[in-house]
Amino acid sequence: MKAAHPEGLAVPRINPGETLREARESRGWAVAEVAAQLNLTSQRLSQIEQGAFDKLPGHTFARGYVRAYAKLLELDQNRLVMEFDQFTGSDAAGSSVHSLGRIEGPVSYSQRILRMVSFVLLLALAGLSFFWWQEKTERQAEDLATQSLEHVEVDGADGTTQIHPLDEPEDQAVEAAQMEAETVLPLPSEDTPALPEPGVAETPSENVPVQESLPPVAAAAAPVTVEALPAVSAEPAPTPVQAGAGEAVVSLTFIADCWTQLTDANGKVLFSALKRKGDSLQLTGKAPLELRLGYARGAQVSLNGSPVDVAPFISGETARLKLGGQ
Repeated sequence: MKAAHPEGLAVPRINPGETLREARESRGWAVAEVAAQLNLTSQRLSQIEQGAFDKLPGHTFARGYVRAYAKLLELDQNRLVMEFDQFTGSDAAGSSVHSLGRIEGPVSYSQRILRMVSFVLLLALAGLSFFWWQEKTERQAEDLATQSLEHVEVDGADGTTQIHPLDEPEDQAVEAAQMEAETVLPLPSEDTPALPEPGVAETPSENVPVQESLPPVAAAAAPVTVEALPAVSAEPAPTPVQAGAGEAVVSLTFIADCWTQLTDANGKVLFSALKRKGDSLQLTGKAPLELRLGYARGAQVSLNGSPVDVAPFISGETARLKLGGQ
């Protein structure tokens, strides 16, 4: 095969692809399996075996494919390359293509681009997930802050309005009111006489007339007249509250300071304030009524004149119970 042929002798044109196909089939290899090892597509490999070298990207690359295919099948590379040149009528002079083992085919290049695009998409998805989680956390924190700012306005017994947060325990409101009452001391009024300083004798005023002293005998005999003080009338008993149709009467007697709130069936707050020890309260409203006690042991409750046991409804120091329900 390597011997030079005379110009006048016709050289048979042998398709090297046919030789490669027969060698592949004798080994029992599939087209896809060989194409994967050569970094080629199955279509390119079929074109080589069919001798359709004009459909490949140039004779130089086609010659390299033939050499790499022959090397994989352990065939004579130079003989198959010479058959390729004879079959295609190309000149191998100056060609130094020996192996395409390191040449990446279109499939490898596409796979590399696909991996890069997939990696970028994963990074973008991770970034969006992080920002979504951060925004959700901030929104939850804002919702909690908004809920913590909610408050309830409570009318005090002295006519003032007190503001208590909704999440503040009632017993804390009681303690705060007790501390406020202890810190406020009564101021002396103008009508209260000032006490003399210790060690200083009180002298009569010059403007006060001095009654002439009586003789000892006359003074002893002078009758002493005592004016009778007017009798203090007792306060009238409070008029009992009458309940209408569908209403109930709630009476409370306080043996200790207790924050109290009473709401009727329509949601109307009938009373909400701090009651002191010794106070009493009687209210009527549409049943069922909701009663909340800040210090449940400090109040005695009755409904329509019948006592109510608060103990089963006590949780900690507070209690919440329905009165007059079905």
